[in-house]
Amino acid sequence: MQWNADTYTQKHAFVFKYGAGLLDLLAQQPGELILDLGCGSGELTQQIVAAGAEVIGLDASASMIAKARTQFPTLDFRVGNGATFELPERFDAIFSNAALHWMPDAAAVARQMHQHLKPGGRLVAEFGGQGNVAQITNALLRHLHRRGHTHIRVEWWYFPSPGEYATLLEQHGFRVQLVQYYDRPTPLTDPKTGLTDWIQQFGANFFAGVGAEEQADILAAVEAELRPALFQNGQWVADYKRLRVVAQK
Repeated sequence: MQWNADTYTQKHAFVFKYGAGLLDLLAQQPGELILDLGCGSGELTQQIVAAGAEVIGLDASASMIAKARTQFPTLDFRVGNGATFELPERFDAIFSNAALHWMPDAAAVARQMHQHLKPGGRLVAEFGGQGNVAQITNALLRHLHRRGHTHIRVEWWYFPSPGEYATLLEQHGFRVQLVQYYDRPTPLTDPKTGLTDWIQQFGANFFAGVGAEEQADILAAVEAELRPALFQNGQWVADYKRLRVVAQK
């Protein structure tokens, strides 16, 4: 998927703002070496550095890494795929916010994370859990399929249940210390176009092979269907469900 890094930081800053709470679980210490996996545009990477740790930010999106380097030119950002990255460093901790659900080969990602941690190193992560944005994705698929785009399936996200992900980590050598699974209704930035903005930023894969005019019709139909459920107090609210984990190598 091609990311619009500028739109991400302007209209979807809630992604990294919500991640600030995850830093309390990370509890980084001065001098630790930490990998921010799926660092995006680098805001949380910078916060970890500000607390005294050394950090490498890694993301598969070259446009996101370019944005991060522009915003924080003194930090170390690298392009790499979570399922295949190979770095010479070994880390005291791996931190990941709102990124692991973009890595559908979860077993390969778990293997790479375990490989890159020092013995006793920790994983602190939060990402989409089972049922995340299900109302939005179900409505999109329903309207796409009605129009004949039956080939479109949601294969680019990984939203596991708590038990599924804890088991996966254990199978790859982690000792799971904390699993939290919770609803987090998330207000979207623009009260009028928030839902469409969100779909265009994060759900562009739904419209592979769909023309612009038909896309607009589908987006309008999805908005009309979801308005009674997701337009609340004058604002669009996405039905996020989050999975938060802490584990140790």
